[in-house]
Amino acid sequence: MHNLDDITNLPDDFDSRVCLFPLPELVLFPHAMQPLHVFEPRYTEMLAESLASDRLIAMATLTGGIAAMPNQSPPIASTVCIGRIVSHADLGDDRHNILLVGAKRAKVVSELDAGRTFRIAEVDVNDDIYPPIGAEHRLDLKRSLLDAFAEIIPASQSVQQNLHELMAGQMGLGPITDIIAYTLPFEVEAKLQLLAEPDVDARARSLVRLLRKGAVKLHSLSHEEQSFKNDDPNDEKFPPKFSLN
Repeated sequence: MHNLDDITNLPDDFDSRVCLFPLPELVLFPHAMQPLHVFEPRYTEMLAESLASDRLIAMATLTGGIAAMPNQSPPIASTVCIGRIVSHADLGDDRHNILLVGAKRAKVVSELDAGRTFRIAEVDVNDDIYPPIGAEHRLDLKRSLLDAFAEIIPASQSVQQNLHELMAGQMGLGPITDIIAYTLPFEVEAKLQLLAEPDVDARARSLVRLLRKGAVKLHSLSHEEQSFKNDDPNDEKFPPKFSLN
C-alpha cells in the first residue's frame, strides 16, 4: 500500500516537463484512480520511458477540434492532470495494464518537440488553494457538498454509512470534491472547468451547484464509475477504496 501524500506529491526534481496521454471524453482528477490499457506503439514507448524515470503521465482531454496545420497534433484542453503510475502489468505482445492515480492539476504552457513519438509538454502545476477567508465556513461547505451528493446516489445503508464516515473523517474538501467530480458522469466541459479551478472552496461551491441543478443523472454508470464498481451491484461504495495492490 502506498501513502497518499507520497503519490500526490511530485518528485523534488520535477522539471515541469511531462508526457501527455490524450484521450477523448476522459478527465482525470487528483486523488482519483484510472485504469488504462496501453497498446499503441507510441504510448508503449511513453510508458517505458515513464516507468524508467518519474512514473508520471499527464492525462489530457482531446477537445474534438482539428489541428491548425497538417503536421500538428489534435488540440487538447489546456488543463491536464498529472498522474502517477502505481501499478503496472506487462501482458506481453506490447500490451500493458496500468493503474494511474491523479496527483496534481496543471496548465499546459507549451508543447515541446523532444524527438519522441508521443507528446511532451511543459506545465505549470496548480496546487490546491484553501483561502484563509473560507476556513470558518469550510466544514459547512463540506457538509453541503456531501448532502447534495447524497441526494442523487442510491439511498442504501452502506452508502449513507460511508458518507457519515467521510463527514467525520480527515479527508479534506479538495480531495472529496475531486473524487466526486471524477466519479460522476458530468459533461466533459463541466469536468474540465472543475479541474481548472485550484481554489478548493470555489470548486466545491461549483460542484454543489451542478449537483443541485440536476446536471447529472445516475441512470447509467460512466466509464469512470465502472472503474470503482465492486462485485455487488447493489452496494455502491463512496469514496472508492484507495487500493493500490
